Amino acid sequence: MALAFALLPTILLSLRVAAGPLVIDHSFVNLAISRRFNFTGTASLVERDLARIQAIQSHKSGIASRAVASEPINNQVVSYVASVGVGSPATTYRRIVDTGSSNTWVGANQTYVITSTSVNTTQPVAVSNGMLQRSGKFSGTEFMDTVTLADGLIILNQSIGVAANSTGFAGVDSILGLGPVDLTAGTVNNSPSTIPTVTDNLFSQGTIPYDIIGISFDPAISKDDDNGSIAFGGIDSIKFIGDIRISYGKTTILTNTSGLVDTGTTLIYIASTAFSKYRKATGATLDNTTGLLTVTASQYNALQDLNFLIGDVTYATPNAQIWPRSLNTAIGGSASSVYLIVGDLGTVSDQLGFINGYAFLERFYSVFDTTNNRVGFATTPSTIATTN
Repeated sequence: MALAFALLPTILLSLRVAAGPLVIDHSFVNLAISRRFNFTGTASLVERDLARIQAIQSHKSGIASRAVASEPINNQVVSYVASVGVGSPATTYRRIVDTGSSNTWVGANQTYVITSTSVNTTQPVAVSNGMLQRSGKFSGTEFMDTVTLADGLIILNQSIGVAANSTGFAGVDSILGLGPVDLTAGTVNNSPSTIPTVTDNLFSQGTIPYDIIGISFDPAISKDDDNGSIAFGGIDSIKFIGDIRISYGKTTILTNTSGLVDTGTTLIYIASTAFSKYRKATGATLDNTTGLLTVTASQYNALQDLNFLIGDVTYATPNAQIWPRSLNTAIGGSASSVYLIVGDLGTVSDQLGFINGYAFLERFYSVFDTTNNRVGFATTPSTIATTN
């Protein structure tokens, strides 16, 4: 079975359209990525996720100001990082991979090295996808430079932001923005309406045959894992098996809605009306310490699949829809408790209906197809894994 796709207007996934198969046979290049666990401060996992979601929505609504550049890195409990080269000869920077932002940055914890390929445009850069107190912040100057993602993945004249000031990037240096190009609108002074992203330039320069990326994660069993990869320009068929009304078991809890697919969000979030139905169906109670739903051992054994219907294809988050128990204490929870990975989005169903973060993406192979403005999913061996 091929990957099933739904139309994706910008980063908004519409569940009203029919899914259809797509098979891409052209070559692609994989970039290895590593899982990073970052839980510091007093805010709960849910509070951090919701802060990021609010920031993205504010940016899309034009609410966020360009006066301060920020990216909600402190809000990301789970992130994936890649080693990316900039310049010639290349200096390697450790960057967070983010489909919820589209500008690419360097210089948070490692000085930007100017080489023969570096061109200072002198233009200030201001990224406004996160205007919240707990967000990481970036402000700086735009450079054009050569970016090396992997052997065979070299981008010429890529716009990058070089940090003059930054906070909230402990353990990493910057962002590799893989989101839609419209998120770059207005981020650089005296520039076109948008700035080509790294995938846009890989495609326009003929390095990859399609403006498309395929992302593979595995469910976490420890704080830091080398368990992910990104295929640029195609689909890695080795990563998946077989070629969104939401239901719990056989009960529909949310119909005809829209939402976001975001690698910077940790959990799965559904609209309040659906969340109430889910909580009642599972018998879960809210744990005030972690902000997560918790169930007893018997309730866990009785969990049913949480299903996302895209067109005619159902993607089931299995009954192992729980936070990894080996990481319970890492988020301030009890080692013996069972926490669910579904949270309350706090919206009504006719607005933003869901956010599918890592808890969903680690179960499926996901493809972001910029050319056709759509996203696709396929099952993997991890879809039914019970390692958590």
